Amino acid sequence: MAAEELDEEDAKLVTLARAARARINAVEGAAVRDRDGRTYAAATVRLPSLSLTALQLAVASAVAAGASRLEAAAVVTEASTVDAAGRAAVRDLGPEVPIHLAGPDGRVLATVPS
Repeated sequence: MAAEELDEEDAKLVTLARAARARINAVEGAAVRDRDGRTYAAATVRLPSLSLTALQLAVASAVAAGASRLEAAAVVTEASTVDAAGRAAVRDLGPEVPIHLAGPDGRVLATVPS
């Protein structure tokens, strides 16, 4: 399934996640949308003192902006699954939030509940 086959708002999440990943050539990029329609994008952070998955950072950005619930999430990665830590972060803001897993080309490989 291509990002174009998602509804417009979820396809936008894939586009934002791809852009976040490409901006710094990160392992993965992610984007989330809160219940007010605001979006937050992030890339993987790997520092000697801090490691966050892209999805964890996108969720943290949403929370820092005042979001208490999410509607949807997307992760762009070469991995075949969504990492457990990212899924847990999404689950904190909604137990049934769909997470779209896409490859670097934007093709959606799977949509899984958080």
